[in-house]
Amino acid sequence: MAKGWEVHGSNLRVYFSYKGDLCREPLGLEPTEENKLYAQGLAATIRHEIKQGSFDYAQRFPNSEKLKHNTVGAWLDIWLPIKERQVAPSTIIGYRRWVERHIRPKWGEVQADRIDALHVEAWTTEELAVLSNKSIKEVLSIFNQVFVLYRQRNRSAFNPVEGVRVTLPDDEDPDPFTLDEIKTFLTTPTHRPGDLNFAAFAMWCGPRSSEALALGWDDVDLDNKLILIRRAVVLQVYKATKTRRSKRQVDLVKPALEALQRQFALTGSLPPVEINVLQRDNRTMRKERFRPVFINQATERPYLDIKQYRKSFWERHIKKSEVRYRGPSNCRHTFASQMLTAKADKEWIIDQLGHTTEAMLRRKYSKYIREDDRQSRVDRANRALGFD
Repeated sequence: MAKGWEVHGSNLRVYFSYKGDLCREPLGLEPTEENKLYAQGLAATIRHEIKQGSFDYAQRFPNSEKLKHNTVGAWLDIWLPIKERQVAPSTIIGYRRWVERHIRPKWGEVQADRIDALHVEAWTTEELAVLSNKSIKEVLSIFNQVFVLYRQRNRSAFNPVEGVRVTLPDDEDPDPFTLDEIKTFLTTPTHRPGDLNFAAFAMWCGPRSSEALALGWDDVDLDNKLILIRRAVVLQVYKATKTRRSKRQVDLVKPALEALQRQFALTGSLPPVEINVLQRDNRTMRKERFRPVFINQATERPYLDIKQYRKSFWERHIKKSEVRYRGPSNCRHTFASQMLTAKADKEWIIDQLGHTTEAMLRRKYSKYIREDDRQSRVDRANRALGFD
């Protein structure tokens, strides 16, 4: 290593250790004695600059192949294919959107080792300020993952995202439908009863919207008042449930059962279709025979994303019902909150939703609906005081 130069082919090149890597850079010089002395002096200068902390790789070797592979853009191009093998298609679409809109335009041509925490802080507070705090956090999470990958190759490298913190506001409270709103919404006339059955089922069963759209008649047991949740559909891709716990048997309370009984008269005799279902490894596809419970009554084809249902039916019907607008995802919030208000067993509610803890149930999906429990609270107080 002390020599610092060598003959490579018909040219000279210098070599040196930098940030834990052995670097070799061609000089484009023939191995004459004069050029060898130059190479020796250059190698000594580089070692001195590295020791003093003043070495600038890009200035010394602006056309280096190493620099081309050291840009943030180059590492984004390594990171994205890796994530494609690890996450669902809908997730990678989101990743690519954040990368191409925010990360690559700002950092794509920049050397990864030339970015420090102050650069990232300034970017976060200035250019990313137009985004919500949640979105900023998602962008920084991706940027951080890229640097984690970068450090696997450059172990002594600094991760400039590591110390950047974004404070998120408190989560918004769930906004479930009240019993009066549910009744108004579900009794508003429509020429698409199947689409209304979907809403009734979702409100009184509580699956994720993507799970409800992927429900097949082979997963329904009307006699025993049970269904099996085992797949979902997001952005036109059928996939296995996100976790093993999400694959679950769900009990049907009376209005959910009645919604499925009404729906059976509409779609129960439809012939099966063959679908490809992406497995949890996000790579394996399995063919399944699928008899959809819910279809788009306008097209007579299965919905392939909740956005289709929202645009095709939900938005117009909720406007017609004059119920304050919330999206169809609030059906899941409504089930959890109505069951909590009705004093249903919390462990049962958690199992129905496919969750693991009561804290998650309360924080994310459920809210005590005071309006719907007012009379029962008055009745309990009267009984306690002996005024029955």
